[in-house]
Amino acid sequence: MTADRIYLDHAATTPLLPAAREAMLAGFAQWANPSSPHREGRAARAMLEDARARIAAALGWDGEVVFTSGASEALALALAKSRQPLAAVSPVEHEAVLRHAGGAERLAVDDRGLVDPATVARTGLIAVQQVNNETGVIQPLEAIAAAVRGAGGLLLADCAQGAGKLALPDADLIALSAHKFGGPTGMGALLVRDWALLDPTGGQERGYRAGTENLPGALAMVAALEHGATWLDGAASLRRQLELSIGEAGGTVIAADAPRLPTIGAYRMPGVSAAAQLIRFDSMGIAVSAGSACSSGSLRTSHVLGAMAIEDKAASEVIRVSIGRETTEADIARFLTTWREIAGTDRAAA
Repeated sequence: MTADRIYLDHAATTPLLPAAREAMLAGFAQWANPSSPHREGRAARAMLEDARARIAAALGWDGEVVFTSGASEALALALAKSRQPLAAVSPVEHEAVLRHAGGAERLAVDDRGLVDPATVARTGLIAVQQVNNETGVIQPLEAIAAAVRGAGGLLLADCAQGAGKLALPDADLIALSAHKFGGPTGMGALLVRDWALLDPTGGQERGYRAGTENLPGALAMVAALEHGATWLDGAASLRRQLELSIGEAGGTVIAADAPRLPTIGAYRMPGVSAAAQLIRFDSMGIAVSAGSACSSGSLRTSHVLGAMAIEDKAASEVIRVSIGRETTEADIARFLTTWREIAGTDRAAA
């Protein structure tokens, strides 16, 4: 990225940490297949299993770790191979869940995007994310997990946005993605409370995921996790500054009174479409998004905002701003100056 551009789309992907890059290079130097029985393969296997144990330790996880190519594959694996069929999903889940949801019941959310724990008590697999990728809203997963478990069900939590930033929820199956917390793209994991919850598919990863294991990716992923997220307090301060100024400029903060991850915010600029905003921000050197990166290329109306009962016209004027380790006060100040300019210019032209 050139020096004059500002990147505020860290929820889509965030830069690879130097420690992760170094760990990845060390993995490339040990290029043998971890599933091969010879000395080189055994050495690679030892490194892979060490990375697996360190990931569990970094996350405070006492179950199993299955390496995948990312959260999308982890979610697909959990949904396809769970021994309890999918019974219900929240309507604000990522498309990686909803595309596999079929006829599963859609749980209701309130106007803040929150699931009521009293509505989830049932058998079967229940999918509720930890942090929404568009709004940053944090679901009450401890209460949800207790309700699901009390009814004899299983909880699948998409923790792609929260892992490495928040403590893991008490879920049975957890999906995470390395590139959301400074690891490499193409690397993630499915955390499994007990092997008995899944039907094995054969192949590597103890029979739960076929394909040669990505040792460099696993080493980089654990290095990023172990780096920590001590910068979150600073991100919270930046977002408070951002949202105060957006409100003063006539904008709206989506789910302002909900518990939210400090790195993600969704904002409406009344009278200016999200598509127009993205073009203008990009032309003025600022990268933001509308909704999730996986669907914003089509600029469809957000299903997340729709589930929160935000009418289509208002939803079409919402963009997402997401903060990373590298974000500075100067970045936020420049974004706000640009916001005011776009809002004033485009409204005047309307």
